[in-house]
Amino acid sequence: NFLIEAFKLACSISIKFSDGKTRKRVPIKRENGQTLLAPLFRNQENIAGKITIEPHQGKRIEHNGVKVELLGQIVRELDVPGDIYERTTYPFEFSMVEMPYETYNGVNVRLRYVLKVTVSRNYGGSIIEYLNFL
Repeated sequence: NFLIEAFKLACSISIKFSDGKTRKRVPIKRENGQTLLAPLFRNQENIAGKITIEPHQGKRIEHNGVKVELLGQIVRELDVPGDIYERTTYPFEFSMVEMPYETYNGVNVRLRYVLKVTVSRNYGGSIIEYLNFL
């Protein structure tokens, strides 16, 4: 069906921390009640890894730039506008990140740290992926 294809995401995005296999993980409760294991980072640590964007088979992604954001802190442009025809991986690193507050999930307030990847596009809307960490 043409309409279903028009609104389907054009790619998959994965975010991996450089030390993701060895970094300590702690449980956090999501808004929907599910528990998620999130990587634990401490104040002044580097946050680094790779973002992989893979177009669905036979597709290309025309974009107006790719960026990664450490929400509330830093935004870094990863690519200038262009096209992605195949799996593309962008390394990233935020050095000596200031995280003065611990992640908190309370009744009236929630404080969290999030990596956000955005593939900006004119048509079809931007493609966004989030990864929570502590």
